[in-house]
Amino acid sequence: MRIIVTGGSGKLGSTVVTSLRDAGHTVVVFDRVAGRDQGIPVDLTDAGQVLDAVAGVEDHHEGVDAVVHLAAIPAPGLYPDVKTFENNILSTHHVLQAARRAGVRRIVTASSETLLGLPLADPPASFPIDESVVLPNSTYSLVKHLEEQMAIQFCRWDPMLSITAMRFSNVMVESDYAGFEAWQDDPAARRWNAWGYIDARDAADAIALALEVRGPGFERYIIANADTVMRTPSAELAAAEFPGVPFTRPVEGRDTLLSIDKARAELGWEPKRSWTDARA
Repeated sequence: MRIIVTGGSGKLGSTVVTSLRDAGHTVVVFDRVAGRDQGIPVDLTDAGQVLDAVAGVEDHHEGVDAVVHLAAIPAPGLYPDVKTFENNILSTHHVLQAARRAGVRRIVTASSETLLGLPLADPPASFPIDESVVLPNSTYSLVKHLEEQMAIQFCRWDPMLSITAMRFSNVMVESDYAGFEAWQDDPAARRWNAWGYIDARDAADAIALALEVRGPGFERYIIANADTVMRTPSAELAAAEFPGVPFTRPVEGRDTLLSIDKARAELGWEPKRSWTDARA
């Protein structure tokens, strides 16, 4: 496929670009900081730029088959709330609208685990936490919720459109794993997201599968690694930090407390990496 990746120079984006190219796809990067050799410097908050760039850019592409939208202010607290809101909601609207008008029918967007009630100041209703939970606790996560709702309506307007929202857990690359030792004796340090993470390479695999196997309509998936960031068994972590929270199914050993059952069943996705392998 010919695929636009927005935010292709970012932590997740750069891994996704490499992975898609290694799989034989042609990738065009949209990124405000991209140099000419790296991609197209597009301001995604400018609707005209986005519409024009998706339709085609001389010497780069003359149309694409799919869009992977990763560009965003990537977390709460990096900018004033109004900046985060305006940047992220406008960027996503313009990308979805431009893709639809250009006849692109396959879109994957970066949603967020923050929609699951993060940071988990209040205990979750149950473990593992699944996609039914929608509890935005920041402007950043509120925008992610609104982006998902917008995607639902775009798919209603265009029944042939496929939009997949990936609720990525905390994205990690191999160089991050050495830092995991710092919190092994302090479960509270990572209770804020139920000790979840996602290896950027496994996230890239999930994106590729969504582009390949998903049909028309909207779906959302939690994308987290199969284990936690801790060596302590997951049930012990939950009992220590979230006493009394029930389990809806057994969780063995260090299994994730963020449910990835839906992605496994519907995408055929299985995370292949673990931070413990990198440390071996």
